[in-house]
Amino acid sequence: MSTHILAIDQGTTSTRAIIFNKHGRPVATGQLEHEQIFPQAGWVEHDPDEIWSNTREVIGLALGKANLTRHDVAAVGITNQRETTVVWDKNTGEPVYNAIVWQDTRTQPIVDRLAADGGIDRFKDAVGLPLSTYFAGTKIAWILENVDGARDRAEAGDLLFGTTDTWVLWNLTGGPDGGVHATDVTNASRTMFLDVTTLQWREDILEIFGVPASMLPEVRSSSEVYGVGESSSLLRETPIAGILGDQQAATFGQAAFDAGGTKNTYGTGNFVIVNTGEQIVRSGNGLLTTVAYQLGDAAPRYALEGSIAVTGSLVQWMRDNLGIISRASDIEKLAASVDDNGGAYFVPAFSGLFAPYWRADARGALVGLTRFVNRGHIARAALESIAYQTRDVLGAVDADADVPLTELRVDGGATSNDLLMQFQADILGIPVVRPVVAETTALGAAYAAGLAVGFWSGCDELAANWREGKRWEPRMDEAERERLYRGWQKAVTKTFDWVDDDVR
Repeated sequence: MSTHILAIDQGTTSTRAIIFNKHGRPVATGQLEHEQIFPQAGWVEHDPDEIWSNTREVIGLALGKANLTRHDVAAVGITNQRETTVVWDKNTGEPVYNAIVWQDTRTQPIVDRLAADGGIDRFKDAVGLPLSTYFAGTKIAWILENVDGARDRAEAGDLLFGTTDTWVLWNLTGGPDGGVHATDVTNASRTMFLDVTTLQWREDILEIFGVPASMLPEVRSSSEVYGVGESSSLLRETPIAGILGDQQAATFGQAAFDAGGTKNTYGTGNFVIVNTGEQIVRSGNGLLTTVAYQLGDAAPRYALEGSIAVTGSLVQWMRDNLGIISRASDIEKLAASVDDNGGAYFVPAFSGLFAPYWRADARGALVGLTRFVNRGHIARAALESIAYQTRDVLGAVDADADVPLTELRVDGGATSNDLLMQFQADILGIPVVRPVVAETTALGAAYAAGLAVGFWSGCDELAANWREGKRWEPRMDEAERERLYRGWQKAVTKTFDWVDDDVR
């Protein structure tokens, strides 16, 4: 009898395979980082072949550590960095270009061209998203317009597109030899091509973008059997049965199944998702309307999302580009060496500003500097920026959905940082709660796969698995909270209007 579920978490900086037991507890993990490729300012790429090679290796690492085989695995779930775009030849499996990462801003001229007729909200009523470099649609268009021969090959039906869930699924199930070319509704809703009401590709929008419909994967639910592992793999004949984009997967792993359920994931960026149930809520305050999940033939659930581009990656930048710290974990000790930010604010608009501002013309700024400010103050300002950006988004959520937030459920790597989590509670004025299992992204994908094959009976059983791990209560008084936040709001305005025709 199969006793475990394996989740593949194909993230922005690494790929992991995590094996979960019946109680939703992790048993073993395999993880490998992949190269971050920066060909020029604003460009961010990954090597799809490296991602696939790492995926195969981490599956073996996890199975080996757990002393399990495919016979012990009831199903496999996939979760992924969502908007990152891969285009490949369906006959050979060779990518035509590196994967263009969700953080990449090279497609701003395409955004400007499309927005010239109708503005950045031109397609928002249909797809729930503003025109932005963030989403996959302009990335596909860029590849077709800039890679030699790509458009001709696409129009001939030889090229396929997928976010990294589709790339992994296609390869797991056979690649050129019968690989399944599919995605789920959550990832499809991040392309700018999916009608969020009908959950079908919009051929009129595809035509405007110049993308052949033959490139796109089949849209399926988040929990069903898409195919099985191909015959030569460690997971041969094992059902691949769950797919969720990483932020929707984290929401599912937090058991936020009902309207009003809210979570914030602290990863490369931060992503706040509020479940709106079967209701599609159109944001008037800079949030995205997206699909939360769909279980088989059941009605889809929707969400409002606030996407923040740079949070954890700011800590990596301080480590790798500035050398202020040797390890990412060192930032907490450095930030704790001072009592406050010394008047400094760090707005990490490295890829422009995402929700709720959507300012592609913004760039990062460190403001409020005096001779008093030292490395500790800068480290503290960097951590505080993560909490401030989260407050920006939750303010927009409150304005759109009028959902009273009594606590914030959190997950992701930075939730191990006590200083950050305490400041997050302080600046929001509500408790911040981390579950026992912090790996909620992979857990959500495991849950979706397990439901599809009957490993778990339903969402009630999954909700019973959730346990509180740690809670941070707010300790800051209201006057100080608002004084600090006013400083942040002033700092944000200093990043606006930096990019123009002469400055990129």
